[in-house]
Amino acid sequence: MSDTVLVLNSGSSSIKFGLFEISAVEPSLLCKGLLDEHEAKPRLVVKSPAGEDLFETWSEAPDADGGHLFADVLAFIDDRFGGHHLRAVGHRIVHGGPDYSGPVALTDDVIGKLKALTPLAPLHQPRCLAPIRALAAIRPALRQIACFDTAFHHGLAPPASRFAIPRRYEERGVRRYGFHGLSFEYVAGRLAEIAPELIAKRTVIAHLGNGASLCALRNCRSVDTTMGLTPLDGLVMGTRCGTIDPGVLLYLQQHEKISIEDVQHLLYHQSGLLGVSGISADMRTLLASGEIDARDAVDLFTFRAAQQVAMMATTLGGLDCLVFTGGIGEHAKEIRSAIGERLAWMGVRIDAAANEETRERISGSDSAVDVLVIATNEELTIARHCAALLQQGHPN
Repeated sequence: MSDTVLVLNSGSSSIKFGLFEISAVEPSLLCKGLLDEHEAKPRLVVKSPAGEDLFETWSEAPDADGGHLFADVLAFIDDRFGGHHLRAVGHRIVHGGPDYSGPVALTDDVIGKLKALTPLAPLHQPRCLAPIRALAAIRPALRQIACFDTAFHHGLAPPASRFAIPRRYEERGVRRYGFHGLSFEYVAGRLAEIAPELIAKRTVIAHLGNGASLCALRNCRSVDTTMGLTPLDGLVMGTRCGTIDPGVLLYLQQHEKISIEDVQHLLYHQSGLLGVSGISADMRTLLASGEIDARDAVDLFTFRAAQQVAMMATTLGGLDCLVFTGGIGEHAKEIRSAIGERLAWMGVRIDAAANEETRERISGSDSAVDVLVIATNEELTIARHCAALLQQGHPN
């Protein structure tokens, strides 16, 4: 009987998942799916690795913890893959704080510490923790493992990790943590396979999606990133503001008389591409729109991305390689082209035909910087971490 792990990647209103066989050296995907709670009737869809439909069901009513669909997921796994042994469930947890630099088995103590980090990721942390409670209620003996988006950046050191505020707050954990680490970890590994000669060179990975951030990479290690204490900082995102003058927040509270709660909602849910365009948070919608406000939002997105690539290059002392990943980075050729044009002064040249076809390498022959497009796979990264942790003598 071969071993499997179920991987859950929780987003703001949906959960991607994958079932991986972990008996071999590299985890192998058996099926994948989505728990979608966008609609009035939450939906579960399961597909084969090739994308063929395997199972679909709806729930009649929403459930805060999603338990109405997790039971269906486990029942499907038992029915379809009953010849395998489900060893554990691996979870993407956005914030690990200062304590967690790698995957950990989830205990009541660990869950309590992660819940205490909710103020640092109020949009994400509750969504990441909810499935843990739901699964524990359904199958309490099933091991659960946390993998952290902050872990890849855990080695960030001053000055990159430091805010210019009184040192006593840094001693309490107020520092730059960075996020999207599971994605950056996977892409760094793929880059090592695709172009090992670039590993020791100065690389910036651009994870561009509804959430977006950059990572400055050398020798497969994060040395700087655009997100900070929370996932609000850095690039313009779907509904998040990115870098903003803190005086704006003081103004909104003191003079516009907006409450702290409403300011938080504005920054996380009403800003970014949605706020600037007034149309949509979806880059595909904005690129298809003829409205000037849509163009303004796209323009700001690419301006800020190029600006902060240059910032990451300052940390690295130059730029040898730029990698696009994430939903926008992998699929929006217009965005890659626009960012490349803004970085032409750094020697970035994107080949139009290669970019149009989304080839793996899209830099032109005259480019001083290697430019690649690498599809990310956070679920596989989590499966690898779970398999390694289970192999360290954690029987189930």
